[in-house]
Amino acid sequence: MDTLNLIDTFSEFKEFKNIDREAMMHILSDVFKAMLAKKYGSDEYFDIIVNIDKGDLEIYHNRTVVEDGAVEDELAQIAYSDAIKIEPDFEVGDDVAEIVDIHSFGRREILAIRQNLQTKIMEYEKENIYQKYKDKVGEIVNAEVSQAWRKEIIAVDEDGIELVLPKIEQIPADVYKKGETIHAIVKSVENKNGTPVITLSRTSEIFLQRLFEQEVPEVYDGLITIRKIVREPGQRAKIAVESYDDRIDPVGACVGMKGSRIHGIVRELRNENIDVINYTTKPELFISRALSPAKITSISINESKKLAEVYMENDQVSLAIGKGGYNIKLAGKLTGYDIDVYRNSDEVDMEDDVDLKEFNDEIEDWIIDSLRRMGCDTAKNVLAYTPEEVASRADLEIETVNEVFKILKAEFADD
Repeated sequence: MDTLNLIDTFSEFKEFKNIDREAMMHILSDVFKAMLAKKYGSDEYFDIIVNIDKGDLEIYHNRTVVEDGAVEDELAQIAYSDAIKIEPDFEVGDDVAEIVDIHSFGRREILAIRQNLQTKIMEYEKENIYQKYKDKVGEIVNAEVSQAWRKEIIAVDEDGIELVLPKIEQIPADVYKKGETIHAIVKSVENKNGTPVITLSRTSEIFLQRLFEQEVPEVYDGLITIRKIVREPGQRAKIAVESYDDRIDPVGACVGMKGSRIHGIVRELRNENIDVINYTTKPELFISRALSPAKITSISINESKKLAEVYMENDQVSLAIGKGGYNIKLAGKLTGYDIDVYRNSDEVDMEDDVDLKEFNDEIEDWIIDSLRRMGCDTAKNVLAYTPEEVASRADLEIETVNEVFKILKAEFADD
């Protein structure tokens, strides 16, 4: 095996690995230095010259010419009589650079070099991938789907690096086929058993923030500040925005003329409803805005318990709760208050109804609280819905709701 064939054998790694020319030269040099150190005890007196483009690798042994019989270190010195065999003009004191015949390496040593090279390249690639993506956490990346499985999607970036989008990080309506492009943020980069694992997310609040930065120049430039984002991926999102420039309407700028800016974001999020809200430090006003599109009559706030009791007309309750209870749930997360919705008292005829609190000996308090949060403070309020609707809106198990219905219906059956 001569020098050219040897380097050709190793150069195959360059063709299939994402390694630049300079890095490959360093890896080859390090691998051969390690072999020289093992073979001769030191690599101090050797030079390795690698030319990836030409497929050349040459090793030179550097020594100083000394008088015959005066050689004290065979690695560092060469006898005069041996030196003139290489070049007859050498004299004592000259430096000799003798090319090392690659055939001096045995077959076992060549195989060890090859294996070591493969290991080094793999280590370099893994470190390179980790370094590339650790600084991209929280940024949007585009990748092509290579495998779409039930529990996760495997995608590859432009360099062929594998990225993982787990099911839990996908919007429920996400459906991808092989070859399609995914837009997502890099959620995390971890080394698992020495292998970098890059996890993507489309459900993160940061993903929505990055989309606004892409679509709204004022957000990207810092003229509009996103104070907080809360989401139920694929269903609804609320985003509180603020501008320190009175000339800029933060909500209008984010929505755009006739919704031009926000429509692209909504489509990307599979028609997720997005409420853009003006941030304020006044809790009553902030809660009122967060419950939009419902209109409230009054609010009573308990700061110590972070509790807000909201009163509104009967026809506004369902708007405040929202489909699936998402509106009130997200309003609470956005404002930081537990929000209880009540109908205005003059609209409730308690002679024909019973307050849910009267059932606390049969129904657990946490269940009653869940029902009240969905806007039901009396028995008939609850029974006006189907069990399935209550289970969805109050986030309760259907078995629990069925038991509640049994208890409430029994109350009126006795009349």
